[in-house]
Amino acid sequence: MEIHRIITELQSYGTKISKLPWSRRGGAGPAEGGYVIVDNIAIAVPVNSEFVLNSPYLIKQTERGTGLFKNGRFLCHVKVVTRPKFYDFFTTDGIPYWKIALLHGTDCLATSVIQTCMLWDTSKRCKFCGIQISLQNGTTIKVKKPHHLAEVALKAKVLDCVSHVVLTTGSHSSPYSEISVLAKSTKAIKETTGLPVHVQCLPPKDVSLLLELKNAGVDTIGLHVESFDKRVLSLIAPFKATIGYDIYEKAWKAAVKIFGVNQVSSFIIVGLGETDESIIAGCEKLSDLGVYPFLVPFRPIPDSLMANVPPPSPDRMIKLYEKVSDILKIKGITVTECKAGCVKCGACSAIKAYEKQDELICHPCRTDEELASAFRIRNEVFVNEQKIFKESDIDENDKKSIHLVAKKGREVIGTVRVYPENDNGHWVGGRLAVKKEFRTSGAGKLLVQEAVRYATRQGCTKFTAHIQKSNVDFFKHLGWRPVGPMSLYFGKPHQLMEAEL
Repeated sequence: MEIHRIITELQSYGTKISKLPWSRRGGAGPAEGGYVIVDNIAIAVPVNSEFVLNSPYLIKQTERGTGLFKNGRFLCHVKVVTRPKFYDFFTTDGIPYWKIALLHGTDCLATSVIQTCMLWDTSKRCKFCGIQISLQNGTTIKVKKPHHLAEVALKAKVLDCVSHVVLTTGSHSSPYSEISVLAKSTKAIKETTGLPVHVQCLPPKDVSLLLELKNAGVDTIGLHVESFDKRVLSLIAPFKATIGYDIYEKAWKAAVKIFGVNQVSSFIIVGLGETDESIIAGCEKLSDLGVYPFLVPFRPIPDSLMANVPPPSPDRMIKLYEKVSDILKIKGITVTECKAGCVKCGACSAIKAYEKQDELICHPCRTDEELASAFRIRNEVFVNEQKIFKESDIDENDKKSIHLVAKKGREVIGTVRVYPENDNGHWVGGRLAVKKEFRTSGAGKLLVQEAVRYATRQGCTKFTAHIQKSNVDFFKHLGWRPVGPMSLYFGKPHQLMEAEL
C-alpha cells in the first residue's frame, strides 16, 4: 500500500495497539488519540474511541521493532511517539507539567490557556469539542498562567526538542479578553524560549485587535470556521454560525496582511454532514486569500456530544485531499512556509502527504505589493510596449475589479482583472498582461483559466472579454468562442469572445 493511503486509513479507522505509552482523550480540538510516525510523518491516530475496536489495523512489537499490521498482514515498521520527558516535572507550586501543556506530534507543545468555554453548558457549544472533558477528568487545570507556560515550554524545548507552540482557549464573552490572555501568554513564552507561537481564537469584529497578538510575538494564527456548509455549521457549531462568514472573511484578510501568506489557517472538518462541494469551494476561497485550509477528518472525542459519530471514509478523504492539494499547488499555499501551529505540526491531517508544489502559481492579489506589481506590468505592456494608452491604462473598472496575479517563485510575472458587468451574472475579463521574458511559461493560460474559475465561483453565468486579434487563436484553444464581428477597441482590432463555463 502507498504510504499516503495508510496514513489516511489510520486516521479514519484508528488502530488497536498492544501498548500505548500515552494518548490524548479530550481537549479543544476535534481529535483524540496517540501519535505514530509513519515514513517520517507524524500522525494523530484514534485509539480510544469505540469504533477503533473494528479497525483492521494493529500496532504491536515484533522481533525487528514496532510493526503496523492490517488484517494480520505486516505493512511497515512504525514508531510510536513515547511519553515526553518534560511530563515528569512539576512547577514550584506542585502542578505537573502535563497538566499545563501537552506534546502534539513530535515537536509541538499545545495547550488551552483557559480550559473553560462560556458556551459549554448552552445549546451553542461546538458539538465536536471536548475542552471541558479534560478538566472534568482531572487531566488539566482551569487556567494556565503565563509564567507556568513559559517554564514548561523551556523544559520541553530543552528535553524534547519542541520547536513551536500552539495556544488556544475556550470562547469568552469579550473577544478582547480572549486575545489579551493569548497575547500575555505568548509574550512570556517568547521572552523565555524564543519559540515560534501559534494562537487560535474567534475572529474579532475589530480586526485591529489582531495587532495586539502580533506585537506580543505571535507568528501564526488560526481563525477556525470548521465548515463552509451553512446548514452544518448551524447544527454543529451554532455560535460560530451566528458570527457569520463575512466577519470571518474580514478577519482572514486582515490576518494575512498582519501575519503573512501561509501564516493564517482555518480548520475545515470533514465528516460533520457537509457536502464535498462546500469543502472544495471553501478551501479554494481560503487559498485565494492566502489562508491555509487545514483539512482534517472528524475524529470523535469520547464523552463528547458527537462521541458516537464515526470518522469519514478513507476513500472520501483521499478524494478530497487530492483535490485540495491541487488547489494549494496553484495558489502557492504550502505547509513548508508555515512557521508554527497545527499546519506545521500536521499530525491531525494527512494533507502534508498529498501536497505538491509548483513554481508557477496564480491567485487574487493578497498584498498591496502584489497589486502594485500587477499595475506596473500592465503599464509596461499596454503603455510602453503596445502604446494602446498614452500614460496609464487604469480606468473606472479597476476599483470594482478583482486583480489576479501569476507568480514564478516569489516574483509577480503576470496579471489579469475580472469584474461583474451587471447583476445578471455577466462578468468581464481584461488587462491580461505577462512580462515579456515569461510569455512562454504558461502564465497567460493559467491566468485566463483562474480568472474564469474565480468568476464562476462568484456566480458568473456569462464571461466575456475583448481579445486582441493576435490572441484570438490562443483563446480558441482554451475553449472560448468569438461573438460577432471583429471591431476596433482602443484603436486596435479586437474580437469579443465568450468563455465556455
